[in-house]
Amino acid sequence: MSSSSEIVVLARNINHYFGQKLLRSQILFDINLVIKSGEIVILTGPSGSGKTTLLTLIGGLRSVQEGSLKFLGWELRGASNEQLVKVRRQIGYIFQAHNLLDFLTARQNVQMSLELHRNIPNLEARLKSEAMLHAVKLGHKVNYYPTELSGGQKQRVAIARALVSQPKLVLADEPTAALDSKSGRDVVTLMQQLAKEQGCAILMVTHDNRVLDIADRIIRIEDGRLIKNQDFSG
Repeated sequence: MSSSSEIVVLARNINHYFGQKLLRSQILFDINLVIKSGEIVILTGPSGSGKTTLLTLIGGLRSVQEGSLKFLGWELRGASNEQLVKVRRQIGYIFQAHNLLDFLTARQNVQMSLELHRNIPNLEARLKSEAMLHAVKLGHKVNYYPTELSGGQKQRVAIARALVSQPKLVLADEPTAALDSKSGRDVVTLMQQLAKEQGCAILMVTHDNRVLDIADRIIRIEDGRLIKNQDFSG
């Protein structure tokens, strides 16, 4: 199978619950989803519809309760902590809050992502981090601290951190929510460009109608059910 059509995520009949016994409530209902490499999928839906829960399941941040969820062919349901750590190393995460560490420079924040990969020597990690900051047009801010950067620049550092280890999948949860329209647009265009170059898939949760046009597909979730799947890739 060519890498352009490699299945990165395969979800089958996923159900998910919060709470115990009488307080148990179902959050996700019979979710079926396929995401292929190089594909940009946007997940939309009202607040509380299950978007972030689905994202955290796919990212190996939450245990799969019912159904089958495969990442690059590895079954996540019943996976050990050690297996989930291996999965997380191949996924880049971008959140609404950039989650940068204020006491580290932009380069050090990006380089942290490579420290999960123990086989990368320090100098190589440093050079890769600097190259990635150049790719997100922050080469001149390599040694700046987050407090010295604008909101859009911080989010670009977060993108560099997510992509520096060349993950197979990037999960982005409301990456433009805290940004003005131009910065938000720049951020998603950059994600799109870098992901296409690296052949990685992107699953983005967003309420931002201004960025929907970058998607190959838009999936809508309501009350824990996938209800619409618009395909623009053809």
